[in-house]
Amino acid sequence: MKLHFSFIIPVYNRPEEIQELLQSFTGLKTDTKFEIVIVEDGSSVTSKTIIEAFKDKLDISYFFKENSGPGDSRNFGITQAKGNYFIILDSDCILPENYLTEVEKSLKENYVDCFGGPDAAHESFTNLQKAINFSMTSFITTGGIRGNKKALDKFQPRSFNMGISKKAYEDSKGFGRIHPGEDPDLSIRLWGLGYKTKLIPKAFVYHKRRISWRKFYQQVYKFGLVRPILNKWHPQTKKTTYWFPTLFCLGFIVALLLFFSNLKWFLIAYALYFLLVFFVALVSTNSLIISFLSIIAIIIQFVGYGYGFFKSTLNIGVLNKAPEKEFPELFFK
Repeated sequence: MKLHFSFIIPVYNRPEEIQELLQSFTGLKTDTKFEIVIVEDGSSVTSKTIIEAFKDKLDISYFFKENSGPGDSRNFGITQAKGNYFIILDSDCILPENYLTEVEKSLKENYVDCFGGPDAAHESFTNLQKAINFSMTSFITTGGIRGNKKALDKFQPRSFNMGISKKAYEDSKGFGRIHPGEDPDLSIRLWGLGYKTKLIPKAFVYHKRRISWRKFYQQVYKFGLVRPILNKWHPQTKKTTYWFPTLFCLGFIVALLLFFSNLKWFLIAYALYFLLVFFVALVSTNSLIISFLSIIAIIIQFVGYGYGFFKSTLNIGVLNKAPEKEFPELFFK
């Protein structure tokens, strides 16, 4: 089957990001034709003028709709697309020049109906963005929680960089209303339908993560809230590793209490962990500032995710409350 790629990009009040992303499309080194479908999700600051400037360089379709969330916007964009394989990107991404070449090469060697690619920090990113990128992707944090990257059918793609065939999309009916969490929910449903997923390591994007410390906390907190809901919907996917951030935070509190009881080794163990974080980040980023910021990012990540996971587990898993009533902010109508 010859693949015809359609890039699906929802955007909400981020015209400057779309400009950077479209500019990176013009630099792709590929002879493969592709289309770009941009869905403006009820923005008050639209990207229409930016997109018009690229229409003589790229095959772009632009749609404006009422705000209904990223999952529904992706579904809408897919229904408007002409291709038979959809690549979904976030608006805050930048593509390296060999992105599509690596996707084609991997799918030709080992075809799957759904793939995901990693994210990386571009040299132009701020120190904060680079530190958060480290905390979200490093092997010594919760970066591996997304799924086993080496197992063909167990990697959970994320929609900042995700591909899905037309057939798989139609059979699964696409993304659900929950956000965040719509990505793993779709992956799990695809597995149930017999589809396989995989990671394409070389098909990475530069993911800017438009974020501050406050926004980062809110993001990981919601990730924590969502996971017990997914565990309830798909109990076969429960993992003890999802408890790690919560246990890490509770353990730190215990270590502090023990320290005041003259038992110092538990707190020293935490100090050694953060020292390890610093040196791994230093090797990875070659920056003292980013390494220090990475420690802050990991603390925020563990506290936000851990608290959200514990709160949601108590309400959804133990008290058996309805997710949409307990956490309405996670669901688009």
